[in-house]
Amino acid sequence: MSQTSVSLEIVAALCGATALGAAVVAGVFFAFSGFVMRGLEQAPAASGLVVMQSINRTAVRPPLMVTLFGTLLAGLAACILLAVTGSGLALWWAVAGEAVYLIGVVAVTVGFHVPRNNALADADAATPAGLDLWRRYALEWTRGNHVRALAGAVAAVLFGVAAALVLVGLPS
Repeated sequence: MSQTSVSLEIVAALCGATALGAAVVAGVFFAFSGFVMRGLEQAPAASGLVVMQSINRTAVRPPLMVTLFGTLLAGLAACILLAVTGSGLALWWAVAGEAVYLIGVVAVTVGFHVPRNNALADADAATPAGLDLWRRYALEWTRGNHVRALAGAVAAVLFGVAAALVLVGLPS
């Protein structure tokens, strides 16, 4: 097996791993949009607020953070390796996947969700102001989360196509 085919197999695997990571992230966000937030909204408002505060504290730990940001870094590495190996069309599918993931998942998380999570962290479930904040938060946060779930799924497909294109181009 030539050095080029070994390198391309590694690049295809990295694209595939990035697709998998984006799909996992999309699945987590889909679960939250699909039923976790609905369940919290149907609970008494004070309970929903307190539980979401707890979820937000526990979310910022290695399982989610490594998957969320590791996928971004793996995608960047895949794009760089695709550019270096001259993988043509696969590069553009991967660049599109990386852009969708960066903007629709990471930027929305950092720019939209984190500020809302920080504001909710300071809310008092025993006050009318805290409960009003929770109601607005739940609606806005969930809508933004739909964006993240969809962007993660789209990025997964784009990286999957990139992986397939690399594999199709490998010598038999």
